[in-house]
Amino acid sequence: MEGRMWDDAFPSFLIGLREGLEAGLIVSILVATLVKADARSRLPQVWTGVLAAIALAAGFGAVLTFTAASLSATAQEAFGGTLSVIAVAFVTAMVFWMRRSARSLSGEIKGKVTGALAMGSGVLVLTSFLAVGREGLETALFLWTTAQAAGESAGPMVGAGVGLVLAAVLCWGLYRRVLRINLTKFFTATGAVLIVIAAGVLGYGLRDLQEGGVLPGSTAYAVDLGGSVDAGSWYSTLIQGVLNLTPTMTWLQVIAYVGYLAVVMTLFVRGVRATVPKPALDRPEEAAPDPDKPRNAAPAPTPPVPPRRRPAWVVPVAVVTVPALLAGLAVAFGRPKPASAQTVAVSEKECGAGFTAPKPGRQTFQMRNTGDKTSEVYLIDPATNAVYGEVEGLAPGTTRALVATVAGGTYAWRCVPSGGAAVTSKAVRVSGGGGGAQAVVPVSEKDLAGPLKQYRGYVDQGLATLVAQTRVLAGDIRGDHLDKARTDWLTAHLTYSSLGAAYGTFEDFDKKINGRADGLPGGVHDKDFAGFHRVEYGLWHGESAASLKAPAQQLTTAVAGLQKAFPTQDFDPSDLPLRAHEILENTLQFELTGDTDEGSGTNLATADANLAGTRELLTVLRPLLTTRAPKLLPTVDADVSRLQNLLDAAHHGNGGWTPVDQLDATTRARIDGATGRLLEDLSPIPDLLEIRKAA
Repeated sequence: MEGRMWDDAFPSFLIGLREGLEAGLIVSILVATLVKADARSRLPQVWTGVLAAIALAAGFGAVLTFTAASLSATAQEAFGGTLSVIAVAFVTAMVFWMRRSARSLSGEIKGKVTGALAMGSGVLVLTSFLAVGREGLETALFLWTTAQAAGESAGPMVGAGVGLVLAAVLCWGLYRRVLRINLTKFFTATGAVLIVIAAGVLGYGLRDLQEGGVLPGSTAYAVDLGGSVDAGSWYSTLIQGVLNLTPTMTWLQVIAYVGYLAVVMTLFVRGVRATVPKPALDRPEEAAPDPDKPRNAAPAPTPPVPPRRRPAWVVPVAVVTVPALLAGLAVAFGRPKPASAQTVAVSEKECGAGFTAPKPGRQTFQMRNTGDKTSEVYLIDPATNAVYGEVEGLAPGTTRALVATVAGGTYAWRCVPSGGAAVTSKAVRVSGGGGGAQAVVPVSEKDLAGPLKQYRGYVDQGLATLVAQTRVLAGDIRGDHLDKARTDWLTAHLTYSSLGAAYGTFEDFDKKINGRADGLPGGVHDKDFAGFHRVEYGLWHGESAASLKAPAQQLTTAVAGLQKAFPTQDFDPSDLPLRAHEILENTLQFELTGDTDEGSGTNLATADANLAGTRELLTVLRPLLTTRAPKLLPTVDADVSRLQNLLDAAHHGNGGWTPVDQLDATTRARIDGATGRLLEDLSPIPDLLEIRKAA
């Protein structure tokens, strides 16, 4: 995590250094011009303008941060993507402006100061404010964008802070004639690097717009290296943090990235070659005039300073306070207002009482149980029973908040008291508001009955096969054919491992069949250590056939007992959606760490069997998922294929598997990364297919 933070810090460091140096040079020239004009009394006006610019930039950053936080997830993607594209436009314009204006910057600023000296103090404040404010706004926007891309703010904030401090030191050195820097070459080099970084920000922003539904093509991948590149490796995080290039990119991202680089970099390089070198800005006396050595030319006459009519602190305080207040008001009016939340009654007699048509947007409803029974309450579309929000287990006399995004459509409340019949309130119609409201079509036990029956058939068939395989294994051991027993052990164990979604139903049989030595007082030598792993330990640690007869027979007996008991065991339908995620969660925790390896080195084979079990489970759930999350399935299918290819690479032609502890670091990281990504994409399934009483 720490390494990733520093990778994310580099783009912000560069923008902080460059923008800070631009603003610092302008301030240095302003100050030097006033000093040479013998107008030191006007310096507070410059610093007041600088302070106002900093306050405006900070307020702008706060508005971006808190406004985005109050949006829905989809709206946040669209908002962030839009600002990323705007940031790229600003940075591109800044790079070309500085390349073009660097050599004449000093003369332009001095001309403005000379004119401002002849006018009121407000003009000089405005001059410094405008000169620094643009850089401040650009920095705030780019910093917010890079923080969004990184998914954290620590790295970008640290990078920008270091860059700004270094820029301040460089500007002071130039002003005091301590340093001599070829600023033309500096801005040219940093401009080229920023163009590369901006190309990545553009790609990231377009991806956000795709995920926010603004642009099409979110599943049209041009590059998909997730199966061969570990997203968590040091080199991957470095490339993602600095260049915003990810292992998986859509066609739109790739075309935009390549096109932006080709066009902008070509124009930039041509402009650099076409420019005739002029050493004006590179000379210390131009870049940072020496306040202690006035020129021969007479300074501009200084108009008399009018007597102060107000305390000196009034203007600086005002220029900081006003942007802060404006930012606070923008944040306050841009966020939801819980104080205005409707209070809605929940009971059999007055379900939905107090509910009126809300305004579109993110809303908070205070659900008050006015009945005498604990209730479930759902905000639904009465035409489809789709659920927009829910509160479970609302006790009598209590109030809890329900937050939901409301758009144009019809809404009603459904109250389901314990032991009572469901009651639906009168529907209300919400006009306007566009999209953004996401509803989940509820699932009932009846909906899951078909998939459950289909999966039970799969388990019945698997257990019948397993009984025959364990009997063969026991026969091998009885006949002292231990080499054959090792092969048959793996065959039987993989059959059992492919039945992962039913483990919660197997009750105590799972401990007898696939129990681990962890936690047992005697470890692998404990009398209660039984099942596949007990036999595995003996087969791969030189135990005799005689000592393994009893464990093998116990395994066969337990498997036969499970086959007999399974048809009468209670298989909770809600287990199916839960196991879609949990099978591979256990795989990542146990198999891919080598924790369950008792000598065979076949943990990757077990992981492969677990993946097969997950695939079978997704097959029976696919009809329900297709109607509720059609975009999820292609992503999950791609994840499964990616992980399958990685596991296949560890399976050798002679039936052997590479042990987990013998994998090279890169391959192991890729398998872990692919499994983690699949887990992340499977995680919505339990919520999508949760059994709700509103159905």
